[in-house]
Amino acid sequence: MPTISVIIPAYNAENFIKGTITSVLNQTFRDLELIVINDGSTDGTLEVVSSVDDARVQVFSYPNSGPQKSRNRGIDKARGEYLSFLDADDLWTPDKLERQLQALQDNPDAAVAYSWTDFINESGERLPGGQHFKFTKDVYERLLLGDFIGSGSNPLIRRDALLSVGPFDESLVGGQDWEMWLRLAAQYQFVVVPSSQVFYRQSANSWSSYLKRQEQGYNQVIEKCLANAPENIKKLRPKIIGNRYKYLTFDALQYGKNRQDSMMAARFLWISLKNQPSFLKNKMTWIVFLKIIMGLIFTTEGFKALQGSLRQIKLSTNNQA
Repeated sequence: MPTISVIIPAYNAENFIKGTITSVLNQTFRDLELIVINDGSTDGTLEVVSSVDDARVQVFSYPNSGPQKSRNRGIDKARGEYLSFLDADDLWTPDKLERQLQALQDNPDAAVAYSWTDFINESGERLPGGQHFKFTKDVYERLLLGDFIGSGSNPLIRRDALLSVGPFDESLVGGQDWEMWLRLAAQYQFVVVPSSQVFYRQSANSWSSYLKRQEQGYNQVIEKCLANAPENIKKLRPKIIGNRYKYLTFDALQYGKNRQDSMMAARFLWISLKNQPSFLKNKMTWIVFLKIIMGLIFTTEGFKALQGSLRQIKLSTNNQA
């Protein structure tokens, strides 16, 4: 029985999955199993995974059903006392599991250990920004105000805790990771490893459709969480919505490529300000507003030149959150 089960849902991931698997097998903590759920891939994903010569790797193939169904299938196959999920294009540092496991063993009241997340591009190069927070113990309210975990590839979770709150919600179109962390935070404590150990790969491909799906999913999560919440939590609705749309604005600008993306960013910013007018007092808001205006005017080439500065703005805002 392995101590840790790592679950990778994979769909058409032949370009990156070998590196992702290697980052798991190179962990300093060796007592693990790696479960790859091949989610109906039509490229060479299955061949790449099958070529890995390590007894700890298992691969199971199913018709395409989406990442949340794949994660739930992985949970059913897992035998470890602890579970961790990893997207097929993300990476870990070699000490990620060892340090997170130690954090949980040192804090027996905690059920979830998370680390800091940094961003990489499609070539694996580090990007500015990241999620570097130190919230611990009872984090539900803070997590509701913003997903400081930063990536579905991040936490190490006690298996019994995850099973007690139930599987990933397959009815959500986006924000499934956030919703799962919230269910865990409602019942269990969190602990942090204050080190960058997760590298979240970001791509601009189909970013507009991705953001629309995320927007819909985030609103589903908010409504689900607040439906039966106590009054003191329901009062946080404007702040929760304002924060979510603030980060949607940053993403639309940072990865957008045309006027349509700028118009989306403008709509996101309007909803954010409508719910949190206090953002108008922040000079970053006015910089973002200026970027939106410039994005509506510039061509695609001119718009690309703005993206580097947006990453710096997002980094600064993340660290102030």
